[in-house]
Amino acid sequence: MTFTYPWLFLLLPPLWYCLYRCREQLTPRYFVHLNLFSVRRGWIKWLWVVRYIVVLLMITALASPVVIDRNDPLNREGVDVVLAIDASGSMGASGFDPTTRKSRFEIAKKIAQRFILDRIGDNAGVVIFGDYAFIASPVTYEKAVVAEMMDYLTYGMAGQNTAIGEGIAMGVRALQDSSADSKVLILLTDGEHNSGRISPKDATALAVKHGIRIYTVGMGQKGEFDETMLKRIAEESGGAFYAAYDPEALAAVYDAIDAMERSKIRAQRYLKEEHYYMWPLFGAVILLLILWRKEALA
Repeated sequence: MTFTYPWLFLLLPPLWYCLYRCREQLTPRYFVHLNLFSVRRGWIKWLWVVRYIVVLLMITALASPVVIDRNDPLNREGVDVVLAIDASGSMGASGFDPTTRKSRFEIAKKIAQRFILDRIGDNAGVVIFGDYAFIASPVTYEKAVVAEMMDYLTYGMAGQNTAIGEGIAMGVRALQDSSADSKVLILLTDGEHNSGRISPKDATALAVKHGIRIYTVGMGQKGEFDETMLKRIAEESGGAFYAAYDPEALAAVYDAIDAMERSKIRAQRYLKEEHYYMWPLFGAVILLLILWRKEALA
């Protein structure tokens, strides 16, 4: 919750001071049989407390309390992020995690799903590449749907080779209609570029042209992926390179990327707000009626 005009609370001290100093001046009258009168001093004290509360409630209503739904698609802050995942034949190899027989692709997919679901304020999409690349899921705020869709992805479905340039170019295409100030492509591969019509160099230049940062992740044993090329892609696009030799390191990579700088996707005028000024105003009116009633009966 926040307030549209929070500076109005600065009026409270002078108003309370005025309320204290502007009390009614009572002229004492003496009567010998005071026992005939019932003095309710307790109510007099509470009377002033209620008046202070009335002023507080009225200032609160004027300040216009408002609740902004930060999880609403129109209010989110973050980046548009696309995960480009290598689905070549080599991603079907096991042994990346010695405790399980799952393939590299299955392990990478599960960690990527967790990453997507944890990015509460972002839009996310998925690109798969092998001999060619395709958009498995367009960039969307419905990240639960994206994560569920990834369960149907398998290695080899885009061919057996590794077209890294195609993966980057398709990621750029997925982000080309993005209105976000910050656009990120996370490229994961366990091999070297050996297929496709677009070179990684040209694809990286295309990403730079569209203001897309590329985070490259090499997965597998040392020497299996082209570390030099992945570093160059990341450096030229303003991203960073990470090497993951085991599942824990891969999870740590995504956690590191998760800490990247966030930026607003939508302009301020699109914020979904709910105003609650009527509640303190209603409370102030009720208390004023009570005060009026008590003073009328006095």
